[in-house]
Amino acid sequence: MKIPWREFMDTPEELHAFVIGLCEILCPFPARFGPYWKLPEKEGDSASEAIAKEYHYYSFGRIMGVIAWLIIAKIIQEVFW
Repeated sequence: MKIPWREFMDTPEELHAFVIGLCEILCPFPARFGPYWKLPEKEGDSASEAIAKEYHYYSFGRIMGVIAWLIIAKIIQEVFW
């Protein structure tokens, strides 16, 4: 399967879902959104709509957040120990 790189995060909804997922992991607060089947049904809530439409980008953002924390932890380990 060939990945169409020109279509990767080319709409604002995709980028928005990715950034929300990434920031939920990097930020020390509890996650605001759960699985897509438990998303709140609010009219006009752009974050819920973006995640519901592009849940795979939201999940990818969360995965990248975990990887970022692992890199941060490794940097801290190298600097202080």
